[in-house]
Amino acid sequence: MRIRPTLEHDIPWLPGVERSAAQAFAVRPALAWLAQGDVMDCGAHQAFVEAGGSWVAEEPDGRIMGFACARLEDRALHLHEISVHREAQGQGIGRKLLLQVIDAARQAGVRELTLTTFADVPWNAPFYARMGFEVIDEGLLDARLQQILASERAHGLEGRCAMRLGLDY
Repeated sequence: MRIRPTLEHDIPWLPGVERSAAQAFAVRPALAWLAQGDVMDCGAHQAFVEAGGSWVAEEPDGRIMGFACARLEDRALHLHEISVHREAQGQGIGRKLLLQVIDAARQAGVRELTLTTFADVPWNAPFYARMGFEVIDEGLLDARLQQILASERAHGLEGRCAMRLGLDY
């Protein structure tokens, strides 16, 4: 599995990867609706690609099995999404994509990598915690992360938290 920057011709495949990845939520009654929910459209992916904040996990045969996208925001790189095709989950692809994003954050010289995720879903906050991320106490959230979480709640995403990985140089 090769991790590389997303190319324009990869973009049409990414919504399908995200839809497949979301099928993991079908076994969680409170979140099963996500398995049929909306995914990022090609225009959103295009913006991440143009900003240099998108990477794919590519099989030797050229199939795209996962992606990650992030955006510079203030003095942080914010991880917007990591998705791994359902058939490839549990094989370390998400970890490899996350390591790529961490490397990109270091190369950009930012102080931290941030994200929002489900607090109690095993492949969400616990996964990121194993990778060194810490949950940010709600009282310590900056305005940017408060706004992201508020928007997610407005779209029905409950049980979310913000996390950060401090980057030392």
